[in-house]
Amino acid sequence: MAAVWQQVLAVDARYNAYRTPTFPQFRTQYIRRRSQLLRENAKAGHPPALRRQYLRLRGQLLGQRYGPLSEPGSARAYSNSIVRSSRTTLDRMEDFEDDPRALGARGHRRSVSRGSYQLQAQMNRAVYEDRPPGSVVPTSAAEASRAMAGDTSLSENYAFAGMYHVFDQHVDEAVPRVRFANDDRHRLACCSLDGSISLCQLVPAPPSVLRVLRGHTRGVSDFAWSLSNDILVSTSLDATMRIWASEDGRCIREIPDPDGSELLCCTFQPVNNNLTVVGNAKHNVHVMNISTGKKVKGGSSKLTGRVLALSFDAPGRLLWAGDDRGSVFSFLFDMATGKLTKAKRLVVHEGSPVTSISARSWVSREARDPSLLINACLNKLLLYRVVDNEGTLQLKRSFPIEQSSHPVRSIFCPLMSFRQGACVVTGSEDMCVHFFDVERAAKAAVNKLQGHSAPVLDVSFNCDESLLASSDASGMVIVWRREQK
Repeated sequence: MAAVWQQVLAVDARYNAYRTPTFPQFRTQYIRRRSQLLRENAKAGHPPALRRQYLRLRGQLLGQRYGPLSEPGSARAYSNSIVRSSRTTLDRMEDFEDDPRALGARGHRRSVSRGSYQLQAQMNRAVYEDRPPGSVVPTSAAEASRAMAGDTSLSENYAFAGMYHVFDQHVDEAVPRVRFANDDRHRLACCSLDGSISLCQLVPAPPSVLRVLRGHTRGVSDFAWSLSNDILVSTSLDATMRIWASEDGRCIREIPDPDGSELLCCTFQPVNNNLTVVGNAKHNVHVMNISTGKKVKGGSSKLTGRVLALSFDAPGRLLWAGDDRGSVFSFLFDMATGKLTKAKRLVVHEGSPVTSISARSWVSREARDPSLLINACLNKLLLYRVVDNEGTLQLKRSFPIEQSSHPVRSIFCPLMSFRQGACVVTGSEDMCVHFFDVERAAKAAVNKLQGHSAPVLDVSFNCDESLLASSDASGMVIVWRREQK
């Protein structure tokens, strides 16, 4: 009966716009705390009738305090707008229905993602035709989204200014990847071409390096946290991947690349963290079982060049891979067997390396486009719309950055569902971190952070967006703090 609690939070979010109009930060904190408490209460197993009675009483009390809602019965309309997951990107469960009818006979969630890309694309195209260029797609969640944002602008939400801390333990060697742990505000990791991985903590002050993971004999090209943050997987130019225990830093397993080639990228399968996908310099993608240390039967495929970037969609049924010859391939991932089936190929630009791919189920709650964010050494950041179940891509727009040769990466902002507009962040060879509003027709630049002395290679938010980490080609990692209003 979790859907009832989601309706309760939807009512709170709707009325939240009336609370403390001069203190928007309080409204944001209030709705997040309400979400946390309701998720905890949902586990208590209260009778369905009691839950429905609570929803009715809650609506009556809020109506008496703030007046009636402009649209009667809006709790039902907003039930699909509530965050149900505390994972880092907050969208892993957005491809599942809130309604109890989405539950199977045994109570397990039944995926409704089949056909969702194509259906959503058709709906968006129909709405876009009747709206002026650059406007957002109106959805029933838009008002709740604005209420959660506290009526602040996107520029205010992403006004990062001061440096919280600078890590320089990898100076003189590039740090190609930096990542906060999932659903964590203060734990951070970064890998370096010096062959090591650093695990850092930001609290208690002063920030410190907890431990350095050593074992790779050449540079570490990529790493990923498991969903529960208990292990990390890393890939290296020494043709091995390693599994690490984050608690004590020990290497649990070393797995050689099946082709004996340099490993360039990796990602966990988002639903089954026992499976990891890696890409190598011999143009191959492999699905690896980290428990057995072996590749999965049928889980390999060949691209046209060195595999530099990998990304799953939230349900884990679509995988995109980019290579150094400018192509992005989509694969259908068999959840039962781990088998890969090649579906579509897009040539972003012949000969331009695709250095980063990030997938997002919704661009925002006001513009529900399944999307892909791509860096491809074109002096542009590219945003694509996913138009069908096979991962076909359609260019939506691009943003100017400087990238012609370095492996620059970009991300969607994790809490964009709470914001007005929708923001993406990218590194750049101009030594800056750039923020762009993907829904703003003109002057899309929202913010620019300056402080690095080398090309910025990667960026990562913590779970509540209060901190942003960026790494560069000289080995510097800067943690930026959101400006306090």
